[in-house]
Amino acid sequence: MPARASARSKTSRVSSSSIDIPEETPDSQLRTQISAIFRDAQKTTATHRKLVVNLRKIHEACCYEPTRPNKNSTTEFDESDFNNEFTRCVLRVMPVKKSEGAGEKIIRFIGLFLRHANDKDNELLGEEDADASTMPETPSTRLTTQVMEIILPLLTSKDKFVRYRSTQLISHVINSLDAIDDDLFQKLRHGLLKRIRDKEAMVRSQAVLGLGRLAGNQVESMINSDDSDDDAETGLLEKLLEVLQNDPSAEVRRSLLVNLPILPNTLPYLLERARDQDPATRRAVYSRLLPALGDFRYLSVSMREKLLRWGLRDRDENVRKAAGRLFRERWMEDCAGVNQPEDGEQSATTAPLTMDGLLELLERIDVVNSGVENGVALEAMKGFWEGRPDYRDAVEFDANFWENPTAESIFIARSFNDFCRTEGNGKYEFLVEEKLPVVSDLAKLLDRYLKDLMEVIRRIDSQENAEEDEEEDRAEKEFIVEQLLHIILTLDYSDEVGRRAMFTLLRQTLSIPELPDGITKLTTEALRDICAPNTAGEKEFCSVVLEAVEDVHDTIVDESVIGDGEESFHSARSEVSGDSTPTKKGKRNADNDLNEEEKLQKEVKEIMINMKCLHIVQCMLSHVEGMLQQNDHLVSALKKVIIPAVRSDEALVRERGLVCLGLCALLDRQLAEDNLDLFMHCFNKGRSALQITVLQILTDILNVHGAQLLTENPALLKVYIRALRSGSRSPEVQGVATLAVSKLLLGRVVTDHDASAELLKTLIVAYFDPSTAGNQSVRQALNYFLPVFCYSRAENQELMGSVALDALHALYNVREGLDDDDIDVGDEMASLNTIGACLVDWTDPRKCYTPGIPLDADKKNVNGHVHLDLARDILDKLNSNLSKEEKKVITSLLGKLYVSPTSSEDKIRALYEDISSAVEENLVSDATSRNALYKIHVSLGKIVNQLNEQDKMSRRSGSRSVSLPPDEKPIAEDVTVIREPDIKEEEEDEVEEDPDVSGTVGRSEADSLVEDLLTDGET
Repeated sequence: MPARASARSKTSRVSSSSIDIPEETPDSQLRTQISAIFRDAQKTTATHRKLVVNLRKIHEACCYEPTRPNKNSTTEFDESDFNNEFTRCVLRVMPVKKSEGAGEKIIRFIGLFLRHANDKDNELLGEEDADASTMPETPSTRLTTQVMEIILPLLTSKDKFVRYRSTQLISHVINSLDAIDDDLFQKLRHGLLKRIRDKEAMVRSQAVLGLGRLAGNQVESMINSDDSDDDAETGLLEKLLEVLQNDPSAEVRRSLLVNLPILPNTLPYLLERARDQDPATRRAVYSRLLPALGDFRYLSVSMREKLLRWGLRDRDENVRKAAGRLFRERWMEDCAGVNQPEDGEQSATTAPLTMDGLLELLERIDVVNSGVENGVALEAMKGFWEGRPDYRDAVEFDANFWENPTAESIFIARSFNDFCRTEGNGKYEFLVEEKLPVVSDLAKLLDRYLKDLMEVIRRIDSQENAEEDEEEDRAEKEFIVEQLLHIILTLDYSDEVGRRAMFTLLRQTLSIPELPDGITKLTTEALRDICAPNTAGEKEFCSVVLEAVEDVHDTIVDESVIGDGEESFHSARSEVSGDSTPTKKGKRNADNDLNEEEKLQKEVKEIMINMKCLHIVQCMLSHVEGMLQQNDHLVSALKKVIIPAVRSDEALVRERGLVCLGLCALLDRQLAEDNLDLFMHCFNKGRSALQITVLQILTDILNVHGAQLLTENPALLKVYIRALRSGSRSPEVQGVATLAVSKLLLGRVVTDHDASAELLKTLIVAYFDPSTAGNQSVRQALNYFLPVFCYSRAENQELMGSVALDALHALYNVREGLDDDDIDVGDEMASLNTIGACLVDWTDPRKCYTPGIPLDADKKNVNGHVHLDLARDILDKLNSNLSKEEKKVITSLLGKLYVSPTSSEDKIRALYEDISSAVEENLVSDATSRNALYKIHVSLGKIVNQLNEQDKMSRRSGSRSVSLPPDEKPIAEDVTVIREPDIKEEEEDEVEEDPDVSGTVGRSEADSLVEDLLTDGET
């Protein structure tokens, strides 16, 4: 212990050498008392209050005349003596490291004492100076000024811990005191502003703590004073907001987040931290900032929706929990009218149960828009029902509830139904049985709500200019019907009476031409659920839907002309029916009686009705799984509806017909093969939206029917390659193509080596190409796909290794094309060395998943033939006519390759001979390339030497086993187990060897040099 104590004291003296500590004065009674208090304060914070009182008594004894003189009091010491001794103890804290808890305790004690001393001095002053415009001078203010004046120069110390402690002390004192002298205020502000650019994150974090308080005080002074220096105050806020956005340390950003004043001009920057890269900072937004904000209704509707969406869909579980708690507790209490405590503290009382508050909460997040598919309201209510069992038990869905429902009330019923049926493994289903109506009652409710919706829709359609209130009423009633259909999708149709009533109603609903598309989709899905899940049920479902399609299509037939039944979609069959068709003649004669405006309206109506019919068919095909040719209804729909639509002259009808044709192609392979040329033609000639649709159709066809279609149709591969390279013309098409090709490769749908290699190479080039820097859909998809693809299977790594150098060559050409005086190539594109390092890392066999081996296991002796093949390809490239710069880049990859002793012996020996020849022939000239070549040469040589030794031992053990009798043969040892050599890899930047050694020596001399390198340290 004495040795340790002496070493510690020596370290303290060395650390404190950077501080100008005043010369020591002789010990005194005052020093003994103050030092004892500081010594006790660094042990625990539990006694700080008592120690502050004791120190204040000493302070008063030195500064004020005692009312009752005491013989044992320190009356021989004055205020300056106390201040000097106090400052002496403060300086001793400055060199203490951050990891030492004593430093934190002492700084908290100093702040607590200065605050206590200021309060006591203000009490002693009385009220005579209460209204003074200037800050009164007291012993505590003089002590504070002296301490801060001595600490301020330490902010620029070379010792990072001195800067940290001095910044921490100043920030803590600023946050502890209510008022500071103006001159001292400016000095502290100026000193802390310099520290927000400190290279140490811990110093910056403490600096922003103090500046946040200063900024808050300045804002108050700007509000209360007209002659403030606005530029200085806004300049401080701007600097802090810049730090909040750009500081690389999450601790600094989080400190600013909770300390900056919440103002209209700072709030957007604070809420922006909900998208911070640090999970703890994102969580602080929901657990500290937003509760401290007050009533959430002051935020805009879009901001509320964004905050909920960002929080509830965060990748970190703690952030999701904090966002859910904020919604169901704090926001709910705001709507319930509970008075909230300040500073985001937890409410002492729980908000009373109020359904009106819940309805208002849903209204405040605009449930009509956020409650749709992929909206955030459903996720928020799922957490609400899970975290608020009181509301879960108290909610009632009686007759009054269903009498006049609103969008918010019907969403409560839908979210409650979804939660009870999907969560808790069925333990909440009894609540649904008790609280929600039966199937037949829901069918009556749906019928009533549909009639109300259709009445509003027809009234609006009859008006030329509908009012905004009517549009909102229509959207709300449409939302109510959709939510009720979502409930219907989860019902149990074991009750035959309820099933028949619901089936009839849905069949009639589907025949309404004005029915919105969202309701049409849900109605079709509900019909499929009601029908049996077997083949017969599927045929029944198709027949019912196609009957509805015919009913909808009949609305465009003229009253004077009745079709013959076979002329379905006659308006779209210009290429099938001739002018002599009777229907065509009657239709043309009828049209002659109409003026131009009426004809235009009629044509628009025909297009809308045809689009409606195709949408119904599309919804039907989305829920069909059987074979196309075995279902007569599907064949009829294909001939009478889909094919005429694809041949239509109207682009909208043609594109939707193409989607339906693609869905039919998923049900019949021959149909898919016959229409591949049509899909590719549409991609080549269509606009961006049509190209995206075709890519999705083709990808679905390949996923369903296999990649043989890709092999049999080389033009199909060109479609994907062209789409992947269309970034400058159509970024959206490139994003969809990237996602599609990634799925095809990752799912091993494309198994042909040449096609897979071409697609993978194109993806690599697109990932590093600077033209895709602004296309986040491409970058994000490839950022996930490339590592997962390579590390999931050894075959994928082999494919990556086979295209790595070709992709690197293509990227080299891209980089050469960027060479321009006006462009900074380094900013536009990653360096080739960085790209090469990524390619080597993706092909690292140690990172590849191996069945039966844990992911975190140490994979040193894995088969590394991937890197051996890559090394051989690099040697082949070095012997080609590549440029010197490109050869230098690919040669540097040799030093990064992993050479495994368990790889194929033939490959190791063959590669070692090639590398040896490259060394002898001086294939590369620069030092970095030679070092990389020597590095892999040494690694391979050691493994080859071990293989030779192993062969010798095997031959010796074989000869000895022949000479021994059978009974005396020793137990054979496993000679195939190879102990990995302890190789010290050479650094790439090692000193360049004498070129004469590797370039001019004969073969025997070179071999001896290599043997010396290999046998060095192994004897």
